Amino acid sequence: MAREPWLMKYDSTCQLAQEVAENIHERNRQKRTGGNPSKLNVTIRTSLQRLEEQISQLKDSLLRSLSTRQITQFEADRRQNLVDDLLTRQRQLQTSFKKDGTEPDLMRSSLMTGDQSTVPANPWLAEESEETKGLDFCEIKQQQQRIIQEQDAGLDALATVLARQKQMGQDIGNELDEQNEIIDDLTHLVDKTDSRIQSETRRVKLVDKKSASCGMLVVIVLLLIAIVVVAVWPTS
Repeated sequence: MAREPWLMKYDSTCQLAQEVAENIHERNRQKRTGGNPSKLNVTIRTSLQRLEEQISQLKDSLLRSLSTRQITQFEADRRQNLVDDLLTRQRQLQTSFKKDGTEPDLMRSSLMTGDQSTVPANPWLAEESEETKGLDFCEIKQQQQRIIQEQDAGLDALATVLARQKQMGQDIGNELDEQNEIIDDLTHLVDKTDSRIQSETRRVKLVDKKSASCGMLVVIVLLLIAIVVVAVWPTS
């Protein structure tokens, strides 16, 4: 899966910051050995300007992504921490560049971050952790990239789980819609059946009424016949 442009921009900015740190280290070495670091100073100054511009672009891009909801709040906070680290590094590099570089570099661990009140000529000074001791610039970068990749993998897994949960919710919603349609059909069928029952009941009542009328007529006819027979009988 291709990495997001923001993360690629962040990687290139970290690489630029490391190049600036290496150039400052080389400039200080040349000053201590009596060399002429003028060309390196120009390169460092230009790189620092580029570093400031790229960090500003990262901040603007992060704000746009958050405002358009392209990333979650959790991811925005994580990226904001990365930008803050870059800003700290940039200030330390500026401080180190302004120094004359005559004092010896104290620790290579300045690459990681540190207390700005005690920043020596070597940028990003801090108490180096056990995980980074003995690592060079490229190895530290690889370690940072590996950590970011693990975080990205965790976010991808979370996104997969959320997508699966969303799909399950949609499936349940579709099933409920189908059940509602079946219930509506049954309701319509019950109403139709009830209407037919009422119609047939009216018919039965009408037939019963007609049957009762016919019975009365038969009785009346029989009575008339009996009366006639009785009336005629004595004359016979």
